[in-house]
Amino acid sequence: MNSNEIKKYAKERGADLVGIAAIERFDELPPEKHPRTIFPETKSVVIIGRRITRGTLRGAEEGTNFGNYVLYGGDWLNNRFLAMTTFEVAEYLEDNGWEAVPLPNLPPEVPPMGVTVRKGQPPPNVMLDFDDAAVRAGVGEIGYCGFLLTPTYGPRQRIQMILTDAVIEPTPLLDKAICPGRGECKALCPLEAFVGEKEQVIAGKRMKVADVDYSKCAQCKNGACANFSHPAGKPDRLASVCARSCVDFLEKSGRISNRFAAPFRKREAWTIKENIDFYKV
Repeated sequence: MNSNEIKKYAKERGADLVGIAAIERFDELPPEKHPRTIFPETKSVVIIGRRITRGTLRGAEEGTNFGNYVLYGGDWLNNRFLAMTTFEVAEYLEDNGWEAVPLPNLPPEVPPMGVTVRKGQPPPNVMLDFDDAAVRAGVGEIGYCGFLLTPTYGPRQRIQMILTDAVIEPTPLLDKAICPGRGECKALCPLEAFVGEKEQVIAGKRMKVADVDYSKCAQCKNGACANFSHPAGKPDRLASVCARSCVDFLEKSGRISNRFAAPFRKREAWTIKENIDFYKV
């Protein structure tokens, strides 16, 4: 199937990002994290993304409105806007004779919730790592702070996935680094949650990534919140001060292409180091 036709249709239906990986790029993964465990006939993995608008982060950046991000940057973006785009692309594939399995971005940390029903298979539910898949599909890379970064938006996107038995020309892996992989990024977290660093390798792509103490992120009052999909998932940090600082840095250093007339950070970022319950103050 023609990859340009799929990408064109996806963007007509609202997608900002589209990447395609041949299933062979997942060969190194164990069965419990492999797309073929869900759909054994998978030949291609399609990643669909929609941006988190920069203005959605404004209330968190100013410390004045967090609900706007929760809806437009999280719940509605994931479960309405992006879900419809993903489903319509799946319909397009099936209209052209290829089976398509749309998948929501559920946390890979969710444990099995059933028993093995077929010999040699892992128990349900199999949860794929979407950020890992996005790297394999050429959409982006994992930055030092642990976010999926894309050349257009940095960390500002949500992604979903489609598994299909169509053979589609894959997107090349991203060859130019977005994140400089600097240890100085540790200072972006006021709670000192970056406790070390490591090299992460996905489909041969090497990235310098921090070890994150997510128990500290769970206590963060600087824009982080509980995972939208499941309590076992990592805290959502895309509106936190580390992610917002990442956006500001990537824009100012010219490392992402989505540009604006004014800088994102106009004032010193506010930070709270103590675990404060805003509903009791």
